[in-house]
Amino acid sequence: MPRRLSARQLAPLRVAGFRLLFLSTLGSSVGTLLAAIALAIDVKDRTNSGLWVGAVLIVEFLPTIVVGLTLGPLLDRLERRSLMVVADLLRAAVFCALPFTSSAAGIVGLALVAGLATGFFRPAVYAGVPNLVSEEELPEANALLQTVENVSWAIGPVLGGILTAAAGPHTAYWINAVSFLISALLVARIPKRLLQSKTALTRGHWRDLADGFVAVLRTRALLAVLAAWGIASLGIGAISLTEVFLAKNTLHAGDFGYGLLYGGIGTGLVLGSWWSSFVIDRIGTRRAYPAALLVMAVGFGAGAAAPNIWVAAACCLVGGIGDGAAIVCNALLVQRGAADNMRGRALTLVMSATYALNGAGTVIAGALMGVIGSRWVWAGGAVSFAVGAVAAYGIVREAHAVPVEAGPARY
Repeated sequence: MPRRLSARQLAPLRVAGFRLLFLSTLGSSVGTLLAAIALAIDVKDRTNSGLWVGAVLIVEFLPTIVVGLTLGPLLDRLERRSLMVVADLLRAAVFCALPFTSSAAGIVGLALVAGLATGFFRPAVYAGVPNLVSEEELPEANALLQTVENVSWAIGPVLGGILTAAAGPHTAYWINAVSFLISALLVARIPKRLLQSKTALTRGHWRDLADGFVAVLRTRALLAVLAAWGIASLGIGAISLTEVFLAKNTLHAGDFGYGLLYGGIGTGLVLGSWWSSFVIDRIGTRRAYPAALLVMAVGFGAGAAAPNIWVAAACCLVGGIGDGAAIVCNALLVQRGAADNMRGRALTLVMSATYALNGAGTVIAGALMGVIGSRWVWAGGAVSFAVGAVAAYGIVREAHAVPVEAGPARY
């Protein structure tokens, strides 16, 4: 059984186009997270300012929100492969320029450009996946991509910290530049027609953008992700902020405890994304999605009441498993709910909204933590996951399989 399961999970890698996209995602993900730590350390060492370090962290996700709210239609109007290659080359140029940048403001500015390119590249990847693999292999394809992203998330910062400590941030910048060049070469080898079956005719940029909003709000599968994951994102932001305080101040486990919680969530994300395709094949996305959110609620809710760091870390592992599976379900619901010529703007819109709510959850948690403590903030995050599970169950069970299109298409 395990051998047959692994063969099924790895089946999309037999498709040449998807294999190239997978390798591209692997290289650029590890390089990005490796360099993210180097950027934060570089700015901190130059300024010793929390505001400048915070600016670096903000520009990592803020461009994604901007792209989703204002530029999403470009992912449907422009040729997808060229857009991804240009994004990779732009990011490579940014990291080639960083070693020669002398000011913190210059570093943040270049990081903003790289974040903008990532805001186009990542949704383009997931928009193109349904064109590369069969409908039956779509869960496995998404699970593979999300697993490699989660593995990168787990090891990239560690490698980045070690490398920066040993050789300085510039080495990490050069490695990341090379990773983006390799990614561009891999994507360029994928035939254009395999990443995009059709492109949308424009009715004017702002009308195209409005069409994306309407599609998300009127399509049950897309609305399920927007509502359920949006609610859950409030809790994710809250838990991310208070994680270090729970470990160090509440459970008195120090830096080691913080690393243990961080590692527990990361390991759970990898396991959840890897197992997600098996669960989806067995019970379907409509059941797997609310179930994954419920696992998050149980795991992190139990973590809020944990008596010590070891129990809390085990709870984080469980919550991370639910998180990893839910993210794969998010991608599947959007991919299946939107036609190819609408998929880019649907993905970017949902991503931007949930990123914004994640940030809102962080701000709310920061305001509440001093009043109610980290345990109750964690419990509140778990409640948001449970509410998200109820919303997902109520909306996605009525979703239909017919994808929404964006008016006439150009073939």
